[in-house]
Amino acid sequence: MNKILIIFCFLCFSLSVSAQQFSQYNTNTLFDSFENPSQRSFIPDSSRQYAFNFLVPNFDINSYLTGNMQQGIKTRLFSENALYNTSKLQIGQKKYNHFNANVNAYSIMFKAFTSLNGDVEMGFSAQTKAESRGYFSDESLAILNGVSKFPFNNYDNVFNDHYSYQAYHQLSFSYRERINNKVAIGFKLSALLGIQYQKIDINQSALSFNRDIPNNPAADIYLQGRYYDSYIPGQMTAHDYLPTFRNPGAAITLGGSYKTDDRITIQANVKDLGFIHWSKRSNIYDFNNTETINDISSAHREDTIYNHVHRLLKNNGIMQSFTTPINGRAELSATKSYWLDDNNQFKYSPTLIASKELFFAGFTGGLVNHFQYRNITATLTATYDDMKFVNVGTQFMVKSPNIEFFIGTDRLVNTGKFALAALGSENQISQSDKYTGGDFYLGFALKFGRVIEHPMNASYIPMGEKGFFGRLFGRLFKTNK
Repeated sequence: MNKILIIFCFLCFSLSVSAQQFSQYNTNTLFDSFENPSQRSFIPDSSRQYAFNFLVPNFDINSYLTGNMQQGIKTRLFSENALYNTSKLQIGQKKYNHFNANVNAYSIMFKAFTSLNGDVEMGFSAQTKAESRGYFSDESLAILNGVSKFPFNNYDNVFNDHYSYQAYHQLSFSYRERINNKVAIGFKLSALLGIQYQKIDINQSALSFNRDIPNNPAADIYLQGRYYDSYIPGQMTAHDYLPTFRNPGAAITLGGSYKTDDRITIQANVKDLGFIHWSKRSNIYDFNNTETINDISSAHREDTIYNHVHRLLKNNGIMQSFTTPINGRAELSATKSYWLDDNNQFKYSPTLIASKELFFAGFTGGLVNHFQYRNITATLTATYDDMKFVNVGTQFMVKSPNIEFFIGTDRLVNTGKFALAALGSENQISQSDKYTGGDFYLGFALKFGRVIEHPMNASYIPMGEKGFFGRLFGRLFKTNK
């Protein structure tokens, strides 16, 4: 199998729970305002009226892989001999390796400040997401290295793997309004355009070897389970990643924030609560069959095994549509800012965050520490999740009222180790940590147009009226004058 293909699969289809960008919380960047829709991105009397990323992608990519498989994958990817190191694998012990993946890339982000009186912001965005998760047995990797790791001839339920992958485009309209000095609300309505969906659940499996010919052993692989495969017209190419209406869906993100009398801002979000309806030309396979793989120790065994397993999975199928949820989350945070000097140049803003996935078991807690000096912010992030991973991240950001740039990682140590392994460090290639993976994100945006000014010193200002929710609030609580 081509090395480039394996790297692509590991990074893009085996990319944790913390793919949400914690370090961007309460930064008031354009990225932050789309991810957390009650957040402001404009500052009256300082910012210009429009914000745009000028087609520079703002993205976050996150990955991890746990278990005994780490060393074998890294040696195959980065070692000079490009062979799997299977010394850490435990055969017949039901040892599994977990992975989880999320990619979130905004290609277009545009927002406008539309009303000073209501502090209203509206915008639209186009982004592409990929979500993947699952777990594989040690034997699933060991078989790619031939029969040498298997001392016996017969094994039961050694390939009971589970895997899901979903990619889609998301086109969104965002609205944010400050109702009063304490309350702000926002939402993001999204149309989803599915790209691809795959899900494999293997419930029963068996493996038996025929070693009658020592130099040319064969293996019988039995698999039983279900395989979901979305419709792709022909062999998948780059053209299939373009937006189509073949697999429609919808999602909503709701957010609100409240500032207490102690100036603590409490923010709550329900993010990406939505679904995708996959084409009626998609397939669901209830596979239950056996394939014989001859010459399983040959130099081309990776391709041979892949082709046979692919035939096993695409057995006993029916063509029909199905509907899947996207990876929605509920989040709650609290933050407060402190000026550290009399001239208001040094500011410290800690944020506590709790994030729970709505349709899966994932949970993450985080503490984000922003240290700001004038227009420069350094961020230190600590997170802990349900996989018992403790991670430390850093961010560097330059942000003025009309320009913003940020770069960082929420998994500093593991990202560094993975980068060293990719550069050929034998020490990092052979090392097995609690997990292998990394996180990297980057963003940029500019504001343009007229400066948003209050009427007392403005040459021009589109005052507008209060937003819809502000007017509704005024009527309900009789605050309108």
